[in-house]
Amino acid sequence: MFTVTVTNSIKRKARVRAPELVGRGWLNTGGEDVQLKNLRGKIVLLDFWTFCCVNCLHVLDELRPLEEEFADVLVTIGVHSPKFVHEADPAALRAAVERYEVRHPVFDDPELTSWQNYAVKAWPTLVLVDPEGYVVHVAAGEGHAEALRRVIGELVEEHESKGTLHRGDGPYVPPVSEATELRFPAKAVVTSDGTLLVADTRNHSVVELAADGETVIRRIGDRTRGRRDGLKPAFAEPSGIALLPKDVAAQVGYDAVVADTVNHLLRGLNLSTGEVTTVAGTGEQWRDGPVDGPAREIDLSSPWDVVWWRDGVIVAMAGNHTLGHFDPLRDKVSRFAGTTVEGLYDALVKDAFFAQTSGLAATEERLWLVDSETSALRWIDADLTVHTAIGKGLFDFGHRDGDAEQALLQHPLGVAVLQDGTVAIADTYNGAIRRYDPETREVSTLATGLAEPSGIATIDGRIAVVVSAAHRIEFPIAPGDEQRIAGQAHQVKRPPTELRPGVVELVVVFQPPPGQKLDDRYGPSTRLEVTASPPELLVDGAGVTTELSRKITLANIDNGVLHVVAQAASCDDDLAVEHPVCRLTRQDWGVPVRMADTGLRRLPLVMGGMDD
Repeated sequence: MFTVTVTNSIKRKARVRAPELVGRGWLNTGGEDVQLKNLRGKIVLLDFWTFCCVNCLHVLDELRPLEEEFADVLVTIGVHSPKFVHEADPAALRAAVERYEVRHPVFDDPELTSWQNYAVKAWPTLVLVDPEGYVVHVAAGEGHAEALRRVIGELVEEHESKGTLHRGDGPYVPPVSEATELRFPAKAVVTSDGTLLVADTRNHSVVELAADGETVIRRIGDRTRGRRDGLKPAFAEPSGIALLPKDVAAQVGYDAVVADTVNHLLRGLNLSTGEVTTVAGTGEQWRDGPVDGPAREIDLSSPWDVVWWRDGVIVAMAGNHTLGHFDPLRDKVSRFAGTTVEGLYDALVKDAFFAQTSGLAATEERLWLVDSETSALRWIDADLTVHTAIGKGLFDFGHRDGDAEQALLQHPLGVAVLQDGTVAIADTYNGAIRRYDPETREVSTLATGLAEPSGIATIDGRIAVVVSAAHRIEFPIAPGDEQRIAGQAHQVKRPPTELRPGVVELVVVFQPPPGQKLDDRYGPSTRLEVTASPPELLVDGAGVTTELSRKITLANIDNGVLHVVAQAASCDDDLAVEHPVCRLTRQDWGVPVRMADTGLRRLPLVMGGMDD
């Protein structure tokens, strides 16, 4: 653990040596171990991440241009500190590193030892270490690329002049990837012709397969990441696919909507011609601003799955924990459900909390969904009320069948309604297909031993499963296959923060990037929202304010979770610049807390900069 006092930018009052990384081993280094002390002369960026976390995946993409720009001076190291039990499996981590095209060394921290040594409180957290081995900057959440660019630029200038900067290659060694027809596919739907339309995620394509799940009829996309419309299209990690009703398709000129996840777009696909068009999104990730309006003028945030329900396409907006609504006939996008607060809270759709919704399925009466981060199966009924069938919250998971009240999942990514009205769940991190009966509220297991199943479709009376980490479609369920598993319950091992009951000072630390200042030209530059689970944990101090610090009053209950969402707007601090660069930084924390008479009276959360 360490504490650092920093005033402005990289002008330090205290110099604190970055602790060596302690954990299980390395990936993407050609089998070599790496020590921070041997990287003196390089600027080192530690990215504390876990592969279940969509915010962490956003940061991987944010860092790519920086890694290219500073290739000869910057060494990025992904420190993988897992949330779920499955993520601590070294084989699962190797698969994730390939799946998300991680192009820097990755350190395996399965017991969160390095996480605790660096006093990390949120995924993702970025720690910048200077060429002499001292921590100079910490940032949690997304949107820090410009701040990092400026701090790295200052470090290059400072240490080049001191002679302590060494240019050259870093320790990254690209792994060898196996070639398969499908590579980490995500979802599948059945077309009116009885074929399977599959989102071939790592191959950045959509593939049409015959009903056998193996024979390739055609590939739409050329296996390379990109963004291109037309008859030779390009995608970036597509995931969900929704078929439009035939009358709607005839009017709009495309048959299917594809969630083009990393491009933050919805794409229309004409199945007759193979032509692809962009139908919603700007290509920029939503951070703040309008959520309703013309479809191609509204930012989206990692659309993960899509399904037609009632009068439009419902979009699982995993990146900001909401559901969107796309009306292809009116060419409009709107917010359908959620507040952007991550959690498990049932209410009318506009007030409910979601947590990285990753799978959707619909009947006429209900919209079914799985929230991966709360390991939950939920539904929305016709009066637009949200209900939870299975799930306890952000920190509870496992593999347990039986009554839904005590049943547990582990990071499910897919859901489908079966012909008998029961609900099949792709229980991804348990490697299983689970079944929920809405009539009896019983949960059972239909299949196990699958490599990260992420999508389900029914075809010719059979259940087709997209087994993502096995890179294929499987039919693992035979008639009568069903079992009850009384597995272990797990909780996220992240250690809770001990706080004292009563008044606690909550402080979100944020310093604008070098050369920028907080931007209040269009209203308050900062925003802080605080809620809690259970709600009675917060006696006083809940709600939204424009200050990044607040006195909160905590009840004397055993434990709970503080949900904190903060954002800050900053712009170039130079009146001579006609069009200043502006950035919005945003982060949400789910901080597990435990009440203790010896607990802290101050809770600092670093969004950007350093805590005094």
